[in-house]
Amino acid sequence: MGRSYLAVRMRIRRHKVFLLCLLGICVISFLHYYKALHNILLLQELSAPSTHLKSLKILINDIFWNFPTADFHPQQDLHKHSHLKVSVDLDVILPDPSDRKIHERTFVLRDDPSVFFIHTKSGAVCFGEGTDMTASASHRRLLQHHREISPKDKAINADKKVVQCPCRQGWHGPHCGIPTIVYHSNLPFKSKVTPRKVPRRVINAININHEFDLLHARFHELGDVVDVFLVCESNFTAYGESRALLFREQIVNGTFDYIKHKILYIFLDHFPDGGRADGWIVDDYLRTYLTKNGMSRLEGLKADDVFLINDADEIPARDGILFLKLYDGWREPVGIHMRKSLYGFYWRQFGTLNVLSACTAAMLFKVYKGDGIYLRRRSYYSMSGFREYENSTGRILMPWAIGSPVHYAGWHCSWCFKPEGIYYKLISAQNGDFPRWGDYSEKRKMSYIKKLIQTGGWFDGSAPKYPPSNPKEHMYAPKFLLDNYEKYRHLLENPYATEK
Repeated sequence: MGRSYLAVRMRIRRHKVFLLCLLGICVISFLHYYKALHNILLLQELSAPSTHLKSLKILINDIFWNFPTADFHPQQDLHKHSHLKVSVDLDVILPDPSDRKIHERTFVLRDDPSVFFIHTKSGAVCFGEGTDMTASASHRRLLQHHREISPKDKAINADKKVVQCPCRQGWHGPHCGIPTIVYHSNLPFKSKVTPRKVPRRVINAININHEFDLLHARFHELGDVVDVFLVCESNFTAYGESRALLFREQIVNGTFDYIKHKILYIFLDHFPDGGRADGWIVDDYLRTYLTKNGMSRLEGLKADDVFLINDADEIPARDGILFLKLYDGWREPVGIHMRKSLYGFYWRQFGTLNVLSACTAAMLFKVYKGDGIYLRRRSYYSMSGFREYENSTGRILMPWAIGSPVHYAGWHCSWCFKPEGIYYKLISAQNGDFPRWGDYSEKRKMSYIKKLIQTGGWFDGSAPKYPPSNPKEHMYAPKFLLDNYEKYRHLLENPYATEK
């Protein structure tokens, strides 16, 4: 009796276990079926014409684009422009719209897919452009790196093999990614900089009047490093007179097709109040509008992207900007030592022009209030967000400059035009930088302007002495101009040197 009762209970338990297993299989099957059904419905939803573009854009943004972190909202710091709400297809570069409103487009910043660093079989990470890959086998062998390592670090890393790359001339550091103009700069702790896994995006902001020769030189010098050029043009001169939109015309007619995909055109359609009486209002406002309008039309901005602002006659050297793009560990804000010249690169002036020109997007908005004019003024330490930004980043803000007085990191070519261009600059100059030479009729004569170019003299009658220069010297002029010597001869050789 007892044994039969136990046998019945055992069979009941086995049946319960079987039923539970069967139920589990049914639940799992149902979940798989539900997932498949959900995917089908999702695909149908995405294929619906009324919703697929919006859904696809959201999906792409979530997966591929790294938008600013939650604590970085540059749009909150900008003056809002309702007329700038123009969407752009993420995958197709659209032709000019029928209404030609190229000043209303937005620009999507994307990560640069280029491979800058090479991983060698020896375990080193080498900057491809700066590494001598053609060296002999004995020199190509990566050597144990002892210099710049303290005895304490050597003891700690006694069992670790630290290797460096064989560098080409002009490149330095264990990865051969530090150019000479950074290596010989006043950047502290150069040995502490490290290559980034994902390059920063570089935003170069400039105002343009009629400096088109120098603009072509800039685009060719920085075209593969800068991710977007914010170029601002106004239908008013700095003096307040109307002017034609010459740069816009050249964009439309195809002159800049080789770099058009990286240009965000900014149109300043008004003259600032008080600008005619005080030209410095105009000078400041041009950079303010350039920065605020341009940055408000960028999508996908990251906090550590590089913001670079220059005048049209200031051209940074490519290698220094590439360093900012590829490395972590440098300080901000960043200046640039530029070779100074007048009328053409043949009249080289003594010393360099060192202008604070770059910072991260985070510093631009959190310290400079999204206004590039404050960066140029060197007044970061007096800004209200200065200490807060230092505390939030854990870094001390310390300005430094790419290059040095004897290592040029760019070119500043002042009044570098043909005589007709100098005349136009005279009559277009703002009413604040006195004396305003365009107000004097004798200074506007072509014969007088040609004489200035010939002698290197200035409008005040002075004739400074210039150090000798030669087109073959290092950093004489941007490479694009030298490569097209005949076309730009008026900037590379004094066209009136033989005249008496």
